[in-house]
Amino acid sequence: MIGNVAAAAIKPVAGFIRGFSYPLRAVKFLGRNPRLLKYLAIPFVINVLIFSLSVYFGLDLFQGLLETYAPGTDVWYGVALYYLAWTVAMLLTAVTVFFTFTVVGNLIAAPFNELLSEQAEALKIGRKPDERFSVGRFWQESKHAIIVEMKKMAVFIVGMLLLFAINLLPGVGSLIYAVLAPAFTLFFLVVEYMAFVLMRKQMTFNEQRRYMTARPVLMTGFACGIFCLLVIPFVQFFCIPLAVVGATLLWCDFPREQQEK
Repeated sequence: MIGNVAAAAIKPVAGFIRGFSYPLRAVKFLGRNPRLLKYLAIPFVINVLIFSLSVYFGLDLFQGLLETYAPGTDVWYGVALYYLAWTVAMLLTAVTVFFTFTVVGNLIAAPFNELLSEQAEALKIGRKPDERFSVGRFWQESKHAIIVEMKKMAVFIVGMLLLFAINLLPGVGSLIYAVLAPAFTLFFLVVEYMAFVLMRKQMTFNEQRRYMTARPVLMTGFACGIFCLLVIPFVQFFCIPLAVVGATLLWCDFPREQQEK
């Protein structure tokens, strides 16, 4: 009896760990298949530019505001407020970078991510892709990918604004926000990166939802793995392709017909 209870407890833990490992497995997979790196080059350069510009203009703007409105540093409380403000600025910059990479970075890199997912699946299952890369096909699929990405980002932004409004409610607002905001973020990360695989399989939104909700522990672990990559400085540059390849490997191991294990 005790053994059965222990086994039941271990199974969700094992599923979470396996899901968490897929973004890391992508590193090894890309190392064994360097031909995939050509699909990472352009998104990588774009993300570096986005990151650099966000940090530069964000801190430059904050520096100007401090010089205009902050008290002088010739008094003790002015020095304390100055460094406190810069600490807040760095935290706000970190939050901005997170949302920049999940919103703008994914939007720009969406067409490249679909190609990366397709090629990664072909190498994983040992099958050549049905369609070879071509400029014409790339631009045709780019339009659809960007439109879908914009819709997802709009939903995410609206959801975060609603949660922020809940946070302003007196009493239980902060508690509700503390629970729902991380859960919504993790859910968004799963939907965002699994979509590059599931949409290629021509699955409807309801079919995608059923696929993901049938494997809650696995998907939660996968989302946590992505989130950890996003909050590590400079690793953000590689997070998007690692998440895309990780989602593709997850699909290959857990196709639609297979239930969560």
